[in-house]
Amino acid sequence: MPDDAKKKLRSSAWFGKQDREGFNHRAWMRNQGLPTHLFDGRPVIGICNTWSELTPCNAHFRRIAEHVKRGVYEAGGFPLEFPVMSLGETLMRPTTMLYRNLASMDVEESIRANPLDGLVLLVGCDKTTPALMMGAASCDLPAVVVSGGPMLNGKFRGHDIGSGTDVWSMSEEVRAGTISLADFMEAESCMSRSAGTCMTMGTASTMASMVEALGMGMPANAAIPAVDSRRYVLAHMAGRRAVEIVHEDLRMSKILTREAFENAIKVNAAIGGSTNAIVHLLALAGRVGVKLDLDDFDKLGHDMPLLVDLRPSGRFLMEEFYYAGGLPAVLRELGTMLHQDALTITGKSLGENNASAPCWNREVIRPLDKPLQEKAGIAVLRGNLCPDGAVIKPSAGTPSLFRHRGRAVVFETIEDFKAKIDSPDLDIDETCVMVLKGAGPRGYPGFPELGNLPLPPKVLKKGITDMVRISDARMSGTAYGTVVLHVSPESAVGGTLALVQNGDMVELDVEKRSLNLAVDDAEIAKRRAAWKPPAPHSERGWVKLYAEHVMQAHQGCDLDFLVGNSGAAVPRPAH
Repeated sequence: MPDDAKKKLRSSAWFGKQDREGFNHRAWMRNQGLPTHLFDGRPVIGICNTWSELTPCNAHFRRIAEHVKRGVYEAGGFPLEFPVMSLGETLMRPTTMLYRNLASMDVEESIRANPLDGLVLLVGCDKTTPALMMGAASCDLPAVVVSGGPMLNGKFRGHDIGSGTDVWSMSEEVRAGTISLADFMEAESCMSRSAGTCMTMGTASTMASMVEALGMGMPANAAIPAVDSRRYVLAHMAGRRAVEIVHEDLRMSKILTREAFENAIKVNAAIGGSTNAIVHLLALAGRVGVKLDLDDFDKLGHDMPLLVDLRPSGRFLMEEFYYAGGLPAVLRELGTMLHQDALTITGKSLGENNASAPCWNREVIRPLDKPLQEKAGIAVLRGNLCPDGAVIKPSAGTPSLFRHRGRAVVFETIEDFKAKIDSPDLDIDETCVMVLKGAGPRGYPGFPELGNLPLPPKVLKKGITDMVRISDARMSGTAYGTVVLHVSPESAVGGTLALVQNGDMVELDVEKRSLNLAVDDAEIAKRRAAWKPPAPHSERGWVKLYAEHVMQAHQGCDLDFLVGNSGAAVPRPAH
């Protein structure tokens, strides 16, 4: 590498000086057995790793990191792995979403404080993907994203079972009395049988697909199973590419354009992706200064066809999706519906990457003229119950409920819900509308995945499997049902949702994009005047900072002071 190119490397401010500072930086690194030639001005690639034994989905990331390092070394780079906060859906309470922004701060400041020229972001379980992308975008260095991949299909009594989706359905069957608790418990050991994320089109697989659709990951990133050797080949090639994009100065902001986000919104619809992608894409767009709002998801995505037959919207699982051709086949099938000239991390356009992508199974990935559903994207609702918006995923709901008027059965908190829902005395039937409060970004705190409320046993025993449910919560990407989510403003800040009472009539019309409380304005004003905000969840630490600065669902739930970016200028020396 020419000397002038070496001087432009950010890491040269640490390792390129022939003085006391340079001596100290190099000398301490040498205690790891690093040879002299690694400090000769080659690009330093930070491997940002969310490995943790507390995050089972990411448990194989140490091995993935080793393959990334091989690629970095092969291309003449200097790989340095570093840990950041890991966010695991399976264990963390009250919700990983409470910590997405904290993890993004960890990533951002770790990058800015250290001698890094480029990045490989190792992401997997749901919130690690947006957290690492948001943090890295705020620094705007060249970066490649490598997802950990989905688990192998679950196997139970001769049938495939999917993480999340089949948990919800079997749990309801236990409550309805149609399967035994013993059968339910037996399925537990059959579902998660390899490393990796949910093998349904849940939030993890959705966000891995968004990485690829945005152009931030290598082709086929979304669907290669976690334990497939081709996942490690992809990691190796990502390491090579990370070195090249430093030389090319291919920063994240050059890829994360308005066109890239429009592609992601459309692809999310075509794959039956999670509603959680809305919140994460809005937040990421805010970090790179791209104008994106909630209505874009309806305008751009709602009329998109559903092409991928995956649970929870369809039948198959992520293994079949990969074997059928994965996301490249979908990107090719969508053709001119996407901005095929959008730049990607490969240095080529989206169209060039996928021009010859084959489809091997038209049952799993449908042709454009024979979709699973004609219109499958997110619908954004407005009305006096959600003046700043609410969302519903029609592909996961029951069409007969899309136009519905019902009596509200209100649960003030999730604890209130759990105390009442199984009671035979609960005054509810399938025509009612279940309403949950106190589950928004500030209210829980952290915006939990509680929106797909389990139905009451007295309804389940009639054979009813769906009801209209409304809340300011999110819903797991693996879940399904006629569930209205992300009601904004949330109840904890005095949104109209906070004022709903038992017996009120609620009107939903998905086609007209409306959600209204059938109560006159004077009565709503009277209730609002009497409403009192809930007490703070904490007077110290992260929860206090979060509650004071988190924005609402329709704004992406980032912290208000994190919107935008600060680049990665070299900080002052430490000594």
